[in-house]
Parts: sequence; C-alpha cells; structure tokens
Amino acid sequence: MKFAPLFSIGTLVALSLLGCSNQSDSNTDKTATSSKETTTLRFSHFWPATSSISKEVFEPWAKQIEEDSNGRLKVELYPSAGLAKADVTYESAAKGTIDIGSQAHGYTSGRFPLTQITELPGLSNSATQMGCMLQTLYEDGTLASEYEDSHLLFMYGAGPGSLHTTNKLIRTPEDMKGMRIRRPSAVAGDIIESAGASPVGLPANDMYTSLQRGVVDGLSFPWEAVTAFKIDEITKYHTSIPFYSSALMVTMNKDKYNSLPDDLKQVLDKNSGMALAHKVGEVFDKHDQMAIQAAKDKGDEIIDIPDPLNDPNWKGPLEKGTNKYLADVKALGLDADGVYAKAKAASTACKV
Repeated sequence: MKFAPLFSIGTLVALSLLGCSNQSDSNTDKTATSSKETTTLRFSHFWPATSSISKEVFEPWAKQIEEDSNGRLKVELYPSAGLAKADVTYESAAKGTIDIGSQAHGYTSGRFPLTQITELPGLSNSATQMGCMLQTLYEDGTLASEYEDSHLLFMYGAGPGSLHTTNKLIRTPEDMKGMRIRRPSAVAGDIIESAGASPVGLPANDMYTSLQRGVVDGLSFPWEAVTAFKIDEITKYHTSIPFYSSALMVTMNKDKYNSLPDDLKQVLDKNSGMALAHKVGEVFDKHDQMAIQAAKDKGDEIIDIPDPLNDPNWKGPLEKGTNKYLADVKALGLDADGVYAKAKAASTACKV
C-alpha cells in the first residue's frame, strides 16, 4: 500500500507526458496542414476570355504558378473586367478589392504621366520592344515611384496603334478633320487632336457598340486588339501607322504579396519581370501579323505609313502632339525630358 501512491503518481506523470506528446503531434499536424493550404488570388483583367493574351499568356501563367507552388497558390481569372471596371483595375488591386489586376495605363488619365512617355511616337515598333522598354525603365528606377502603392509583377506593351475606321480611309491628317476617333490614352488623344479629329475616351469593352451606333467614326488600336474585341466585324478601312503604343501592367495588392511565406513570394517573383514582358510581346506581335493578314483576306482597304515621323504629311501633327504631352508632364513638376531621354535609350537597347 505504501507504493500505491507512488505508482499512481508515476502513472499520472506518464499519462501527462503522453498527453503532451499527443498535443505536440497534433500541433505539428496542424502546422503541416496549414503550410499546404491553398491561397486563391483573384485576377481581374479587361481582355476577353477568347483573346490571345488571356488564352496564351494569363491562363498558362496561372497554371504555372499553381504548378510551381505545388497547388498552394491558385490564380482565378476574371476576364472582361469581371471583378473591376477597366479604368479602376489598378486602384482595385492597390486597395485590395481584387488581388491582381491588369490595366492599360491610359485608362486612368494623369495617374502615370512618366510611364506614358513611353507611348510617344518613334519609341516602339513592336509589342516586344515596348514591353522591354517599359520593364527596363521600371527595373532601373526611372518609373518605380508611380507604383509605390502596389506590388508590380510585370509591365507589357501592345503593338503600335493604328487607325481603323468604318466609312473612309485616312490617308493624311486632313482626312481626320471632323471625325470622332476613340483614343486609348492622353498621348494618343493629343496626336489625334493635333491632326484635327475629336478624341473620344472609351474603355475597350465599349468600343464595339459605340462604332455600331456611330458614337465614334473609328478608333486607334493595335491590330491584335482589333480581332480580340471583334472590331474587324465593323471596320473596313485601316491606316497602319505607328503613331503611339499602349503601355500596360499586371500589379498585385502589396499587403497580399507581403502576407505570403517567402517560398510563395519566390514563386511569384520567378513568374514576373522581363521574361513575362517578352512573352506577352511575342504573343502580341504574332497576332498583329495574323490580324493584318485577316483584314487583307477579307478585302479591307489598308494603307501603310511605316515611318510617320519622317512623312511630310504626318510629321507635324505627331511632333505637335509629342511636345504637348511632354509640356503637360513638365507642368506637373516632373522631369519629362530626362525620362524621355532614358526612354529613347531603352528603346534602342530593346530594338528587336
């Protein structure tokens, strides 16, 4: 009987240790389970689900991220501005309404004045060159201050914007007088206005019905996007002139990115930057050529003005529009001339 209390105490100690061990194992299991949980990132962009960028860039990109993270990151795609309107997608990502967003810089006039210097005529002749120039200027710090409220994943550029109209072919700026032309950005708007037309601001998703109803007579748009947004069904005349290029981006909510463990951040980092800028450029350039060929096959009327800055008819309006935009940026107290010079250097370095 004297040993009973000792036996009872020993038994209690053993049971207690066993219980602690089981509790520790349980906590370990929970930690392991937690590390394997899936984080879903909602990605809203304005491109149609059938577009080349959605099918050949964003869908494979989302799949690659899921594979590289062993299923711990999943990107849900919302095309056609499914979660955020086209002109507020950047702000929605910055504020956390969505996790990731893709937007054209020109959709929010005045928000990215330095970045949009890259859109000026003469700087880019392909989507690949445009994307390289944008990403270069971001990575060297020239443009970084405009994205401090977000985590930028990658920049990309569209091919040169041309003029596409419903009722007549534009051969010279004189032909544009009195016309209402949809403009994608302030840069393109200044040039359209310099040529004598009235620039009209419209999101890409509203262009089809606006052309149908005669709200606008034509638009400035890259060739790839003409087919992506089915503009080729309405327009019959095309002036293939590289008088501007569109800058675009994919950004992520900064708090969401920072909340991820380091290994998942590395997955996103690996699938960001210059490699993605080049990937988009290659897709756009390929589909630009396909769209041009499709217009020719359809019997549309096309005129080529490959070097408008040296064309006697177009040089004046393009230079006037360029100088107006740079003056507007300088009026904000920003170093427009310095950024323009760096953009020229990046353009040369990125020339394909």
